[in-house]
Amino acid sequence: MCASGCFDLLHPGHIRFLEHAKNLGKILVVAIEGDRVARARFGNGPLRRSTDRPIHPAAVRTEILAALAAVDFVTAVESGSPQDFIARFLPDVVLLGGSAETDPAARRDSGELERLGCRVMRVPLEPGYSTSRLIERIQELRA
Repeated sequence: MCASGCFDLLHPGHIRFLEHAKNLGKILVVAIEGDRVARARFGNGPLRRSTDRPIHPAAVRTEILAALAAVDFVTAVESGSPQDFIARFLPDVVLLGGSAETDPAARRDSGELERLGCRVMRVPLEPGYSTSRLIERIQELRA
């Protein structure tokens, strides 16, 4: 089983996603976005500057995830995307968060992984939990 994401400012949505992934298989490998990849993806986020995300560098996010009981192995993907790593790793099952219907990149990535022989499962995002929303709330408190 393999899951991927940024996992910046860990929250209950992340924990539930990873626990769900672990319950689907014996070993859970998590591929996190490296800092450069995360900056490129979140550059237009709530802070509006490409250097604002991720809040925690990849080394810190890796250490935090490695401490979770549900996670057996974690790696930061510094070159390319987590999907590139997954395509080389070729796990039996890949768990992705969110909806392929609303995210064209997720739909493309899912199709590519399935063509390589991975079973792709999607888990809806936990309502009420979002790193972007956490950042917005912190900003509101500081205002």
